[in-house]
Amino acid sequence: MKVTYNKEADALYIKFNNHIIADTISDKPDIILDYDKEENIVGIEVLNASQKMEKPLQIQYEEL
Repeated sequence: MKVTYNKEADALYIKFNNHIIADTISDKPDIILDYDKEENIVGIEVLNASQKMEKPLQIQYEEL
C-alpha cells in the first residue's frame, strides 16, 4: 500500500496495488474510487482532505 498527500491539491490517495485502473467512480462528494478490470479497488482518493481528516500531512509514505 502507498499513501500520498498532495498539499497543493489537498488530495489524499491510498493505492492498494499496481493494477491498471480500468474504471473510476465518484461514490460520494470528494471521494473517488479506482477499480481494475476485475472490479477490485486499486485506490481511493479523498479530495479536500484537510477538511475531511484531522491531520493528512502526518501520513507516513510507503512504496508499494
